Amino acid sequence: MERVVHTIPPMVWRTSDTLILGSIPSPKSRETGFYYGHPQNRFWRVTAAVFGEQTPDTIPQKKAFLRRNRLALWDVLASCEITGASNASIQSPQPNDIAGLLTDYPAIRRIFTTGKTAHRLYQRLCRPATGIDALCLPSTSPANCACSLAALIAAYRVLAE
Repeated sequence: MERVVHTIPPMVWRTSDTLILGSIPSPKSRETGFYYGHPQNRFWRVTAAVFGEQTPDTIPQKKAFLRRNRLALWDVLASCEITGASNASIQSPQPNDIAGLLTDYPAIRRIFTTGKTAHRLYQRLCRPATGIDALCLPSTSPANCACSLAALIAAYRVLAE
């Protein structure tokens, strides 16, 4: 188990109206320096399909995609103790200042989490300060192999509503 400190800044713009929160960046995301960096993570394929776009490959393409679709990305946790990418192993979680982000970006009206762990942590650690419930979407992680790509796309369609 290692202490992980979140170092990737939130991807957010004045026009962002939807905030998507993971738990904390995986080792691969920390290595690439951007969200959902594991090549088997389906986040970018799923969200591109939802918005009828090609899957962005590079970080600049991913940023442009997020901005174009008014999506913001961050994570619930600023730091925690974790083993690898195992959300089940998270201990000593310290939240990011989600309420402060919402104050700075008042166009954000909806919050979604990618997976049950992110949802549970958000509801417990952040929701009291934000006053906004988050909707839990299924995890796009390769560890969530029980959820097909088609099922993920169907669940994530709410982002385009």
